[in-house]
Amino acid sequence: MFITNEKDHTFRHGKSGPKYFIHGPKLNFGICRVLPGEIYDAHKHEKMEEDFYVLEGSPTFIIDGEKYIGQPGDFIHMDPGEVHLIKNETNKPCLYTITTTPFFEEGDKIIVDVDW
Repeated sequence: MFITNEKDHTFRHGKSGPKYFIHGPKLNFGICRVLPGEIYDAHKHEKMEEDFYVLEGSPTFIIDGEKYIGQPGDFIHMDPGEVHLIKNETNKPCLYTITTTPFFEEGDKIIVDVDW
């Protein structure tokens, strides 16, 4: 068993970015806050699946060039190889969960140069 509380973790960029509650051994799970105007680089994973569940706000997901405006309650699943970029085009913060599986100690994120 493993139990943790959000208050015991910090966002990667101070007030925004990912905040992971668990890193392995089977998956990564956390939340991510995207502030107004922030953009997270386009990337893909060769082996991992990645899932998002929107909790607050309306983050913009661009997946393989297709734009989708998320809403609270939306679940977004990406298979390995799908290029995705996330940004906040609104004036309010966005918050969503992140789950990646399977876990890889060395990571599986590949930054991709796109012209979206």
